[in-house]
Formats: sequence, structure tokens, C-alpha cells
Amino acid sequence: MSAASDYLQDPDKGLMLWPTQASVGAGQVDLLNFALLGVCALITLIVLGLVLYFSIRYRRGSKARRAPLISEHREHRWELATAGLMLVLFMGLFVWGVKVYVDMYQGPADALTIKVVGKQWMWKLQHPDGTREINTLHVPTGRDIKLDITSQDVIHSFYVPAFRLKRDAVPGAHRSAWFHATEPGEYRLFCAEYCGTDHSRMRGRVVVMTPANYQAWLARDGSARQAGPSINKGKALFSSYGCAGCHRGKTAVRAPSLAGIYGRPVPLANGDTVIADEGYLRDSVLQPQKQVVGGYTPIMPSFAGRISEADLQQIIAYIKSLEPGDWAQEEADR
Repeated sequence: MSAASDYLQDPDKGLMLWPTQASVGAGQVDLLNFALLGVCALITLIVLGLVLYFSIRYRRGSKARRAPLISEHREHRWELATAGLMLVLFMGLFVWGVKVYVDMYQGPADALTIKVVGKQWMWKLQHPDGTREINTLHVPTGRDIKLDITSQDVIHSFYVPAFRLKRDAVPGAHRSAWFHATEPGEYRLFCAEYCGTDHSRMRGRVVVMTPANYQAWLARDGSARQAGPSINKGKALFSSYGCAGCHRGKTAVRAPSLAGIYGRPVPLANGDTVIADEGYLRDSVLQPQKQVVGGYTPIMPSFAGRISEADLQQIIAYIKSLEPGDWAQEEADR
């Protein structure tokens, strides 16, 4: 087990001054932080030194010359040089910080995607094969991990200090974060945004495993495994919530087909066009009057407050899996 795991299991070690570095980007975050602290400390010492120097040199009763030293034709070389140096220094830190930020929140497309839902007061997590966890996240080393983070009620914040990872979970929005764990062990998971009475108890752990152990954990029999992948579950929910009654097959209600809609442009009644991404699909369920499809009557009711975040994610996963003509083929086979 890693030092981080030993620390979690041995409270006698006391408070660690600096969290363990357990991800690829943690070192860059720490280096940037130390650079910022160093620059701020240097500027503070320079200003403090000048204040002390002038306070002593020009104290009351001192013989220091107090006549103006600057002529009418005042030169600004020192001011311009200082301002230019500060501009270059802090713009350099800004560019460095942007690079670290982009590296953490724009990962590779082939990352292992894990869905995260914050809820008062727990973290609900789901793996691609349908395996679910609460307040515990198992991940393999040597693999890029993408977190698809949202909230079911209020704003939360997914925070793993050992990974230098912090991402807000906002109701009605999906936010992404990436990490690449390097050291097997157990690491603390917190909610870093005050979210109500039991905010301090909304904590968990991230268990980093070797790839072989991770696959063995996925294959085990346990209560965390669902009956099927999220797509199959989403298909069942699509029918149970009544979506299939209007959006597929021959029904009395005329509604747009959703087969193959994901990622494609959708013409709206107001003349605009939007891309059917996850945000659009989500809004179409919770706020159907927000973006009405052109040529259709806005009669769909809102499911806000009637569908859980977990069920909504399953339905969206099912819609994303559909290809043009899928339902037509099913109808022909009947």
C-alpha cells in the first residue's frame, strides 16, 4: 500500500503538511503553486525591505537629504522597467496556469468515462459496464480517467487532494475532469462546496488498483453490479417513463424521432439550429419548452422533479447509442 493508504489507516501520523502526489498532473500543480508562493514572497520581502529602509532613513530627526531629487523633466525609466518586469512575470505565470488547467480539464477522447452524481449527502458513481458505487471510486493505474460530473440537487464539488483534482458538480450541467492515477492505494474524496447540514460528512475514498486487480474487481459478483450496461437499462427506462409512446413507432402523438439524433443539427421552431449534444437531450427532458423542434407542437410535459439524475443519465446513454433507422428496422421485424 502507498504512503497515502498508510496515512488513512494510521491516524497517529497526524496532519500531513502536503498531500501525496498520486496523479500525473499533481507535480505540475504543486510546482505552479510553489512558483506563485515564491514570487509573492519575493515581492513581499522587497516591499517590506523598502518600507523599513525608508522608515529608518527618513525618520524624524535624521539628517537625510529631503530636497526633491527629480527635475521638472521627470523620467519614468524605473517605473516603466518595474511595470514591464511585473507584466512579463505575471503573464508568464498566467500562461503556465492556463496550460496546467487545460491539461487537467481537456483529456484524451479514449479515456475511461465514469459518471459522477453529487447528491445530499453522497457521491454516486457509475462505471461504463453499469457497475455502481457510493462514496467509493475504484480506478486502475496507467489509464486516463474522465469524470462526467453533475449534481441532483445543489452545487457540490468533487475534490481529491492527492490528484490535485477539484471540479464543481452543478445541477443541470455536466462538467468533465481528467486524471491519470500513478500510485496504487486509497485516497480521500471530499465535497469542497458547502451543500447543507451534513456537508462535512459527504466524503469518501478513491481506490487506485493495478489494471489486473481492477479487472478482477469489475468481474466479481457483488451488490454494486447492475443487471446490465447503462444502455440496456436506459432502453428499459425509455419505455417505462413513456418516452417510447411518442418518440418511436406509429402513435397518435406526433413527436420527432430520436434515432441517430445525437451529434446532429436540429432545426428549431424559432429558426435557430442546435447540435443535439448531452446538454440538449437533458434540457429536452427537463425543459421541453426551451428549444422546440421545428414543425412540432410543444406538448411534451416537463420531467423536472419526476426523474432522478441516475435515470436521466441512463436514458441519455441509450439515446446516444441509437443509429438512424434503428427503430424502423425493429418495426419491420415485428
